[in-house]
Amino acid sequence: MALPEVIEITAADGALAEPGWLARAEGVHRQLRPGLPADYAGRLAEVFANGGRMAVVAEDGAVRALAVWRLIENTYEGRRLYVDDLVADEARRSQGFGRRLFDWLQDTARRLGCDVVALDSGVQRAGAHRFYFREGMHIPSFCFRKVIK
Repeated sequence: MALPEVIEITAADGALAEPGWLARAEGVHRQLRPGLPADYAGRLAEVFANGGRMAVVAEDGAVRALAVWRLIENTYEGRRLYVDDLVADEARRSQGFGRRLFDWLQDTARRLGCDVVALDSGVQRAGAHRFYFREGMHIPSFCFRKVIK
């Protein structure tokens, strides 16, 4: 069986390369981030302008999973591929779309010379945590946050 297609929505410089796919990704993205503003394309343009990139897994013209990611250089890990958002369509979970995208992210990280793939996941997302553990991820630290706005 052929693997589902991964489509990069953004070019290496963050420019939007596939606007039609961005529009199709919105419904799946809102499953993870329902608070995204009504101007979805405008918000994502800001994210992309600041280093964010996006890829989707597509099947039959529909988005089945998506990831927003970026490259970060830091002092304790070196170069990391950081995943802002990773979500599979809740109606199609456990069908390999998330794994396909996660494998693609790891391959991309290797190709770009990264030492680590990292992400944060809300404490309430137990199903996502099972997936991340199955994929070989671990929890190396706590993430502390203080809202200032």
